[in-house]
Amino acid sequence: MYIALMSHDNKKELMVQFCSAYAGILSRHNLSATATTGHLVAEATGLHVHRFLSCTHGGSQQIGARITYNEIDMVLFFADPEDTTMDKELLYISRECAKNNIPFASNVATAEMLVLGMDRGDLDWRQIVNPKYKTNSHF
Repeated sequence: MYIALMSHDNKKELMVQFCSAYAGILSRHNLSATATTGHLVAEATGLHVHRFLSCTHGGSQQIGARITYNEIDMVLFFADPEDTTMDKELLYISRECAKNNIPFASNVATAEMLVLGMDRGDLDWRQIVNPKYKTNSHF
């Protein structure tokens, strides 16, 4: 599966801890992230993470475009409810996920449910709707 990782500044450490805890599961999937989040996760876990631009330089738009073209299967966006500077990016990503039936988590509790469900096979239906599985292409 193709999983996008995003996090507000105050939640980056939580994303690193989450990815460290679930590295065994995540290592079997294709990860992408905005620049800083991707760097921190890759450095801490050793996971391969394709990095887009930072959110402030268009990374959320890059991930949003992949969502629009149904090339992302899950988005984990750890949002800080106190950080209003990124509200537009969070709203944009969550709307694109809603339009395209892409599982979206904005907190660690929901992310855990999605990752464990993915590991059980609950999200295997994404292989039918994601064109990347037909071409075996990667970011």
